[in-house]
Amino acid sequence: MKIDKLEFIAFIVFIAFIVLNGCARKEIRNINSSGKNIICFGDSLTFGYGAKPGEDYPAVLAQFLGVPVINAGIDGDTTTDALKRIKNDVLDKQPLLVILEFGGNDFLKKVPLEVTTKNLEEIVERIQAEGAIVAIVDISTGFFLGQYRRPLYLLARRYQAIFVPNTLKGIITSPGLKSDFIHPNKKGYRIIARRIYCVILAHLGESFFRTSENRGLYFTNRP
Repeated sequence: MKIDKLEFIAFIVFIAFIVLNGCARKEIRNINSSGKNIICFGDSLTFGYGAKPGEDYPAVLAQFLGVPVINAGIDGDTTTDALKRIKNDVLDKQPLLVILEFGGNDFLKKVPLEVTTKNLEEIVERIQAEGAIVAIVDISTGFFLGQYRRPLYLLARRYQAIFVPNTLKGIITSPGLKSDFIHPNKKGYRIIARRIYCVILAHLGESFFRTSENRGLYFTNRP
């Protein structure tokens, strides 16, 4: 049976975390979260602008994981907008894992980087105070939005959140993966979902796979 290279890599990454006895997972805050839902909290890249319903990355991620994933993305949202709706769209929905994807609209609207970083810091603090795991999506790619990479990485490190690097790598520069100048198309969103899936998979071992209905999903639904 032919094994897809990406599937093999994802599986090896998961096994490596297990072999290391969860060393990496112990560094993630709220790893034993009692929350119920995976929530993708972001802007148009989370909403799925440029693709049909069901082709957005949260929908594809749900297919990979085999469980529902809540899409809390709104086109045009800045980090300031996110703070205004975080209670209704995230905190009130029993979050287990919240995947944050913000910054693009802050850049377009010339919001100072320090303001964006401060807003994201507050968002992370509020989500973690609710007992959920946080994953921060790196939206930088090369020189495009490059100034966001280090602050996002440092934020993830400081707050013991999962960091998902290079999410848009190769997408922004590939017309066949985009619906317009910046937004992915169906193929592009699938790549984003796969990259996020490969990073978060191992960290879900103690919380997400606690219940019998979720065990073994990494064997049956790998992208």
